[in-house]
Amino acid sequence: MDELPDPPAGPHRRPRRAPPGLAQLPWRRLVNPFRPVEVLSADQVEAIHRASLRILAEIGVEVLGDRALDAFARAGASVDQLARRVRLDPDHVEALVATAPSTFELHARNPDRDLVFGGSNLVFGAVGGPAFVSDLDRGRRAGNFADFVDYVRIIGALDVIHQEGGGPLEPNDLPVETRHLDMYRTFAVELDKTWQCLGFGARPVQDALDVTCLIRGVSRDDLLREPSLMTVINTNSPLRLDGPMGDGLMEMALHGQPVVATPFTLAGAMSPVSLAGALAQQNAEALFLVALAQIVRPGAPMVYGAFTSNVDMRTGAPAFGTPESVKGALASGQLARRYGLPWRSSNTTASNVVDAQAAYESEMAVWGAVMGGVNLLYQGAGWLEGGLTASYEKLIIDAEILQMLSEVLQPIAVDEASLGFEAIADVGPGGHFFGTTHTLERYETAFYRPLVSDWRNFETWHADGAQTATERANTIWKRLLADATPPGLDPPILEALDAFVGRRKREIASGG
Repeated sequence: MDELPDPPAGPHRRPRRAPPGLAQLPWRRLVNPFRPVEVLSADQVEAIHRASLRILAEIGVEVLGDRALDAFARAGASVDQLARRVRLDPDHVEALVATAPSTFELHARNPDRDLVFGGSNLVFGAVGGPAFVSDLDRGRRAGNFADFVDYVRIIGALDVIHQEGGGPLEPNDLPVETRHLDMYRTFAVELDKTWQCLGFGARPVQDALDVTCLIRGVSRDDLLREPSLMTVINTNSPLRLDGPMGDGLMEMALHGQPVVATPFTLAGAMSPVSLAGALAQQNAEALFLVALAQIVRPGAPMVYGAFTSNVDMRTGAPAFGTPESVKGALASGQLARRYGLPWRSSNTTASNVVDAQAAYESEMAVWGAVMGGVNLLYQGAGWLEGGLTASYEKLIIDAEILQMLSEVLQPIAVDEASLGFEAIADVGPGGHFFGTTHTLERYETAFYRPLVSDWRNFETWHADGAQTATERANTIWKRLLADATPPGLDPPILEALDAFVGRRKREIASGG
């Protein structure tokens, strides 16, 4: 590996020692052992449930896509074709939602990276969808394909991240019509983890299905039995489903691939300013998407997506990692469990830079989600600037947060050896434990070793360059990128993948 340049020498600085090996935890599936925190009583959950059903029955949802509108009409919903408004009977909603499974498995190219959603299982996903990318060296810039590939490669190298999140940034230098093909090829080549496809229409989903079949060596029928793709479908809150999103959801459901049904309910802007009202609208929109998927294919796997936060009422700007967003997340977990659905939340911040605000808002968001029993922490690492920017340094700092949380979830060993009676007796009053056999046998693995945090005293830290956490994160992502070794594809599979991408680009260019 190429050495990173040392800082310039000076009267108060000396050449920095080569940093030690990166302290990554090994890849592991996570199960949350804690009972979820509940902020709502059972009666309050039912009150929100009834309000949601009333919204769907009396107000309804505007559906802009013909395919989805026709599906609701065939299923017996009340459809106002002129206003494109769909209203659903409460009993019909409950019956449809009840057909979605409470757990499901998602299959990766590498079977060791398969994931389970639902129950107490916890999956950490990476950031998905920002238009910009940033790092300390080059600043904030429009998303581009070179950064896209680098960022995906780092996601692959971070073992604490279980799943890619649907494109960590938008490659704006690629043609809009075909960029999803270059994105999918990158996922296929750089990752052996599960990845999310784009859901804005049937065609991007179809292309993702074809790519997945190629790299896994399976058929479309196999994918029905072994789902391999996931996508996020958003409503246009309040109470609107656009055409491409509806088509993408239906195509995923038709082929048995899970969808994360996520309203974008920011209290005070796209939903009522009261948290209860925002939750009722979120719940109505999420259930509407679940119902549509079950109309297409009963039993299609779904995730209850929750994104309720609030806006800054002084400026109208979105706010994240707020007390309201944490309470909204905890309540959303209760609602998802009310319907027996896996639940998605997010790691979010409104900070524009990787600073203390970014850290404490993300810690609030992640802690609230995990303690609420989240199954998919989407946008789990890298989100900055309210979701507009994917930050390299934030990716690393969030990985530290996720590693620490994953260690909190591990059980405490309590047995004769770990109780350490003999060590306590040997040391006695007033001694220390540094040299005891008990310590020497365990010191290398006894405690969490941080990825980013620097625990040295001030003098040692200062003499070694006095780096901030953000500066250390900058060094770490560069090391990960330099050392990353993509899992690769067998040459015949790579050849078939490239042929498919080339053919689809030609078809799209010719109007196919």
